[in-house]
Amino acid sequence: MKVKDFYFDLPKELIAQHPLEKRDESRLMVVNKANKQIENKHFKDIIDYLNPGDCLVLNDTRVLPARLLGAREGTGGKMEFLLLKRIDVNHWETLVKPGKKAKIGTMFIFGDGQLKAEIMSISEGGSRIVRFEFEGIFEEVLDKLGEMPLPPYITEKLEDKERYQTVFSKEVGSAAAPTAGLHFTEDLLKQIKAKGVHLAFVTLHIGLGTFRPVKAETVEEHEMHSEYYVLSSETAAIINEVKDKGGRVIAVGTTSNRTLESIVDDNGRVEEKSGWTDIFIYPGYKFKIVDAIITNFHLPESTLIMLVSAFAGQDLIMGAYDIAVKEKYRFFSFGDAMFLY
Repeated sequence: MKVKDFYFDLPKELIAQHPLEKRDESRLMVVNKANKQIENKHFKDIIDYLNPGDCLVLNDTRVLPARLLGAREGTGGKMEFLLLKRIDVNHWETLVKPGKKAKIGTMFIFGDGQLKAEIMSISEGGSRIVRFEFEGIFEEVLDKLGEMPLPPYITEKLEDKERYQTVFSKEVGSAAAPTAGLHFTEDLLKQIKAKGVHLAFVTLHIGLGTFRPVKAETVEEHEMHSEYYVLSSETAAIINEVKDKGGRVIAVGTTSNRTLESIVDDNGRVEEKSGWTDIFIYPGYKFKIVDAIITNFHLPESTLIMLVSAFAGQDLIMGAYDIAVKEKYRFFSFGDAMFLY
């Protein structure tokens, strides 16, 4: 299967640079994979497509303000740090720019000295292991000094950090937001619960690998990145009961989808579990538990457009994307949404 088969021409002006003022007023393309019918709605209309007894599965990960702008101690040379993975209380794996100035033993200062960093080692891939010095709680210092690590296609500054968080975000650890969840408001979630729809939460901490382009010529050659997930016993019980009673499991975002499909057994049941997943879902994959997906519009030739193509069919998805471009839907993280069922 060729990667280029998932290419579509996307005008730059359709890449959303900022979130809408009201989260649930984004547009919603509703795609029925059975009859191939496509409807153009608004996100708050999603409630009309949810049935009592269904279950929305949402990813409650919270984005770290993981981009730090600092200066080299002594020279004042500017340096950008991007936190990738926590190793222990003081040590992190980071990406640094410009890398040639981040030599082992070099110290960097952030803010008014509230945070300092020493380069401890350099990995094969070029990332640095950094030891941070600070007083108090690291997350509180980071919240004060750090910026949101917005995707590379968003070039405008985000004024309100919370707009790159879902209203239900809880578990800190992601390098990117689970963007399908950005459309929900607290009021809309209350309306959905009042209709008799269950809400269940999983955690998948999204890594920067989600933005890594597919460089292989064929889909099968691509090596998927790995991400950490948690599914609680409470969530497992809700999902299994919904399935037993004939309700639908609706994954909010590709991250919830990947978590569920990584955990489900051959009988279509899930249990409390945590670990790392590198599941790669592309056309030919048979879904074991997910009945419907709420998702954003994804990059051409990305693993995410391959996942939704696996669910709804490649021809239908690529046709829907053509319509989205013609109808000037907003694309990517701050863009509009799709409901596939």
